[in-house]
Amino acid sequence: MAADEKSQAKTEQAKGKMKEVAGRTVGNERLTAEGRAEQAKGDARQAKEKIKDTLTD
Repeated sequence: MAADEKSQAKTEQAKGKMKEVAGRTVGNERLTAEGRAEQAKGDARQAKEKIKDTLTD
């Protein structure tokens, strides 16, 4: 299960980065903000998994 969470975090980060870049390219601030939010969500999920790994070891 942890591997699924980690891969989901990486996917969210990548999708967020693509949205942010696309938003900047076309000048769409809303898309840029959505991308940043999605990246932050992925970062938070990744941090949670790292904490769980640290406590488990």
